[in-house]
Amino acid sequence: MSMSNKSIIFLDIDGTLVNTSANPEFIPESAIKAVTQARQNGCQIYLCTGRSKAEIYDFITEVGFDGVIGAAGGFIEVQGKEIFHETIDPGTAAAVAKYFDDHKIDFYLESNTGLYASRNLIPHLEWIMYGDVEHDPAAMAKKKEGSHFINALTVTSQMPMEDINKICFLETNGSRYQDIYDAFHDKFYMVRCTVPLFGDESGEMSVPGINKSTSIRILLDYLKADIADTYAIGDGMNDAEMLDCVNTGIAMGNAKEGLKKIADYITTDLMDDGIYNAFRHFGLI
Repeated sequence: MSMSNKSIIFLDIDGTLVNTSANPEFIPESAIKAVTQARQNGCQIYLCTGRSKAEIYDFITEVGFDGVIGAAGGFIEVQGKEIFHETIDPGTAAAVAKYFDDHKIDFYLESNTGLYASRNLIPHLEWIMYGDVEHDPAAMAKKKEGSHFINALTVTSQMPMEDINKICFLETNGSRYQDIYDAFHDKFYMVRCTVPLFGDESGEMSVPGINKSTSIRILLDYLKADIADTYAIGDGMNDAEMLDCVNTGIAMGNAKEGLKKIADYITTDLMDDGIYNAFRHFGLI
């Protein structure tokens, strides 16, 4: 279909664009086709994700996007140019790292130059992703296939505390999200469990006062674009502000029930051509 379209579309990554339950994770062909066709039709498409730059791998960027809102709103890039970036105070990041070390909670720090893992994070991830990699042949085979995420992690005894966008923590040895929230909610924007694999008591901590919606507004202002022709597609409750702030909020078929309740439209599951079907429904392709 040939058409001219000035719509701006914001796409979450995990569970929306990328199937993260597969190993290795991948983007369905129908989603790649939808993004490509929509951009050919004049739409602008921005990734709008909790991931920092170091976790937006080549197989994602190679699809072709107009830019990125990353780190849950912490930075914005347009055509490769950074127009906004807020980071966590280094002293506060160091205090959180000490708290997690003292309580033996596995975590990682996200910056745009790397993902920095606590000492026991990788064995923990291998266990929840693969199983018993020491004794189970099936788990060993899975480990051999590798993981984009694990490969991107750097384990270091001297974690850098500068230029940190976000801190993510896993449920570890009975740790409770509420305890961590109580200790740090006055210093961070905090959300619970955006990666189900990390456990119900997992969560992420980012710069206060910033989320996906605040950065969408900054980007639209930069582009001098009208919110009337904006769309956002997501699957988790951390996408709620994003769906609320655009003109048309779309929930994936595999989205959390709470997100479906606030969405203007519910498309099919990620693996059932969810993005493609949404784009077709709204005449974007």
